[in-house]
Amino acid sequence: MPDAVMLFAAGFGTRMGPLTADRPKPLIPVAGRPLIDHALALADDFGPLRRVANAHYHADMLAAHLADKDVTVSREDPDILDTGGGLRAALPLLRADTVFTLNTDAVWSGPNPLRLLAEVWDSDRMDALLLCVPLARAIGRQGGGDFTLAEDGQLHRTGDLVYTGAQIVKTDGLAQIYDPVFSLNRLWNDMAQRGRLHGLRYPGTWCDVGRPEGIALAEKLLDRGDV
Repeated sequence: MPDAVMLFAAGFGTRMGPLTADRPKPLIPVAGRPLIDHALALADDFGPLRRVANAHYHADMLAAHLADKDVTVSREDPDILDTGGGLRAALPLLRADTVFTLNTDAVWSGPNPLRLLAEVWDSDRMDALLLCVPLARAIGRQGGGDFTLAEDGQLHRTGDLVYTGAQIVKTDGLAQIYDPVFSLNRLWNDMAQRGRLHGLRYPGTWCDVGRPEGIALAEKLLDRGDV
């Protein structure tokens, strides 16, 4: 069972336009608190976890916000490393070979995603378990889905399921990728070829807060009071 979570928080937030001119996207307020605090609330609710957030754009501002929140900051300098490179760089801080990862630009309505993943995780069959939501319950999503979930639980590319940004993943395969900057998609592709990439449907509703219009959608979702 993972005892650490990686919070992806290093991006430039360019889709947010002027809202990220003076702050990193994880510090944009949604329903009265910064986006990253919504992700931290999920970790708090799950239970004790080592928590690491990567930082690049406005890294000092993000680090200051996290200073009293029991989160270790993995600074990416001089270059941003993308999700795969960022996770690999953070491994000495995570101190685990299997971890949760959680994007910090989404809000959830329904069960705690980390708890759902932990209940289904099977290290004998899986190298990664990605939490996905049907397009119909992916609020604010632009474009199509990412995956199809087979009856045996394996994920295949293209389909009507959207990756939510929450997963459990084994990190040993990162050592086989020699580029300093790379996406986790490269790790997933290798896992899929070996039948080790699995998925789980999220039964609640998920909102992408990657664009300005996502803020109001997320706040409306949270106002329902069922989170």
